Amino acid sequence: MRRITQHPILDIPERGRLTFFYNGQPMEAREGDTIAAALTDQGIRVFRETHKRHEPRGLFCAVGQCTDCIMVVNGRPNVRACVTRVEAGMRVETQRGLGENADENI
Repeated sequence: MRRITQHPILDIPERGRLTFFYNGQPMEAREGDTIAAALTDQGIRVFRETHKRHEPRGLFCAVGQCTDCIMVVNGRPNVRACVTRVEAGMRVETQRGLGENADENI
């Protein structure tokens, strides 16, 4: 895991763990994590590929204002991973291009 577990000033409480699926593989996350935090903790930094050039994109603004972290979540494309909380059993997939049923050019 790549997260801060101890801090000299802040208390970092232990939280429950859950399992979700990333590109079909089981992953562990902490309750309350965003999808982006859970994936970053597992060393995953690329969340999607752009439509035209197929360039990798990942966490950029981390506040839901850009589209760099959009992913397919439970079959739904264009979900912002930085502001969406991970849930037990959730299926998260790397988004390639616009994603199914997407009607805007991202």
